Amino acid sequence: MADPSPVRGPVVEADGISKRFGATVALSAARISVEPGESHALVGRNGAGKSTLVSILTGLQTPDTGSLRFDGEPAPAPGDTDAWRSRVACVYQRSTIIPALSVAENLFLDRQSAGALRPISWKQLRHRAAELLAEYGVDVDPTARAEDLTVEQRQFVEIARALSFGARFIILDEPTAKLDARGIEKLFEKLRSLQEQGVAFLFISHHLQEVYELCTTVTVYRDARHIVTAPVVRLDQQALVEAMTGERAGGAEPAWSVKGRARSDGDPLLDVSGLTLAGVYEDFSLTARPGEVVGLAGAAASGNVQLGETLAGLHRPGSGTVTVAGRPVRTGRVHAALAAGIGFVPEDRHVQGLVPQRSVAENATLTVTDQLGPYGTVLPSRTRAFAERMIKDLDIKTPGASAPVSALSGGNQQKVVIARALATAPHVLVAIRPTNGVDIKSKESLLGTVRQVADDGKAALIVSDELDDLRVCDRVLAMFHGRVVAEFEHGWNDEQLVAAMEGMTGPTDTKEPHDSHH
Repeated sequence: MADPSPVRGPVVEADGISKRFGATVALSAARISVEPGESHALVGRNGAGKSTLVSILTGLQTPDTGSLRFDGEPAPAPGDTDAWRSRVACVYQRSTIIPALSVAENLFLDRQSAGALRPISWKQLRHRAAELLAEYGVDVDPTARAEDLTVEQRQFVEIARALSFGARFIILDEPTAKLDARGIEKLFEKLRSLQEQGVAFLFISHHLQEVYELCTTVTVYRDARHIVTAPVVRLDQQALVEAMTGERAGGAEPAWSVKGRARSDGDPLLDVSGLTLAGVYEDFSLTARPGEVVGLAGAAASGNVQLGETLAGLHRPGSGTVTVAGRPVRTGRVHAALAAGIGFVPEDRHVQGLVPQRSVAENATLTVTDQLGPYGTVLPSRTRAFAERMIKDLDIKTPGASAPVSALSGGNQQKVVIARALATAPHVLVAIRPTNGVDIKSKESLLGTVRQVADDGKAALIVSDELDDLRVCDRVLAMFHGRVVAEFEHGWNDEQLVAAMEGMTGPTDTKEPHDSHH
C-alpha cells in the first residue's frame, strides 16, 4: 500500500549550473536547493552570480550546463511563460507593477476576462481581486491606483499576483531596499504567514541582519561559485562576511567608520533655517561646517528623504531658507541648487540617477557638460579624461569609460552617480541612501568617498535609515513624522538611534549629556 503522505522533494533544485556571457563566467557549477515552506537566503557580493541564477530560475536564461527541477520535475521549456509562472515568481527590487493601472488590473494583467474575445467584466474583475487579496491577507483596495500605494503594499500586490498563478516558490530580490523598518516588519509578518501555507522563499539581500531575522538557511555565492549552504544559526555574521569576501574580517569597526573627529570651526557651508513643506516636515533647521558629515536618519514617513530632495531643488518649501557658503539659494529649482554648489545623489539610481543606454563617461559628466568645451560644446576628449579620472579615483569597475552604464554592477553604477554629483566640485554633497542595494565592499568604498569629500574641506549630508550609512557621520539628527526628535554625537548605539527613528523616545531623553554646546 502506498504511503498516504509521500515525502515531497525540494520546490526547486538546481545543480551544476554554469553560464558564460562571452568571456565572462557568470556561474560555474553553482547549485541551490529550497524546501517547501523554507525561507532560504542567497547572499554574495555584487558580481557573485546571484542575478544570473535568478534569471535561470525564472526561465529568462537557459544554463549552458546543469539541471533544474521544480518539485522533482524538469523545468519547463524556455518560452513557456505560463508553465514557468505556475512554478516560480520573482518580486524584484524594481517594482513591475504598472502605476497608472488599478490594483485589480495589475493583478489580472493579460487575463482580465475568461477568453480573448470575451468582454472584460470590471465588476467581476474587482470581485476576483478582492477575493485574491483577502486570501493572502493583503489589506489593499482593489480599485486603488497602483501609484497611490506604499512601497510595501505594491510588493504585497506583486506577491499575491505571483501566488495567483499557482507558484509556491517566490524569489525576493532586495525586497526591503526601499522599505522603512515598519514596512520591513509587515513584509516579514506576511512572508512568515505564507510559509505556514507551504510557500517557499529565496531571499536575496545585502542586509545581513535581515537574513538572520527571516531565514532558516543561507547560501553564499562568491566569484560565480557556490561557497557554502548552512543553517543560519550555525553561521555567525563574521563567518558569513568571510564566506562572501574570501577574506578574514578585520576588527568590529567598519573601515569607513569615523573615529570621532574634532568638530571643525569654519563658517557653515550649509545653513538651513525654518524649512517647512506642508504635510511632510516642519520648522527644520541645520548647519553643517567644512569637514563635517551630518546624518539625517528617519523611516519612510519621517520626511528625511523629501528634505534631502528639497535641498537639491526638487521640492519648493512653503517657508524657510537655505544658504550655501554664505549665499542664499533659490529653493525649488534644481539648477539653482547645482549652481549654488549642492551635489546630489538621488535615492533611486534607476529612475533619477542614470541614463542606462549612455556610456559611463556621459553619465558621469551630465552635470558639467557646459564646462567641457567652449561655448556650450562638449569635447569628447575632455569628457573621457574627466571620466577616466573618476573611474580611477572611485575605483569604478568597468570595461572602460565608453561602456554603457547598464553593463555595470549595482555598486559600480552607484559610484557613477556619485562621480556625477562630485563633478561640479560642490560645497555640499547631499546623498540619499547612497548604498541602497549594493554589496558590502561597494558600501565601504561609497561611504569612504563621502567621508573623503568632508576630509577635503567640504560638507556632506547623508539621508538614510541604514545604520551602516550613518556610522560614517560625525553626528546624526533623527527625524520622526517631519520633526527632528533627537541628535546624536558619534558613538551612538543602534538601539538608541532606531528607537528615536521609530518615535519611541521623546525629544529630550535621547540627548547625550555632552550635546549642550550646539
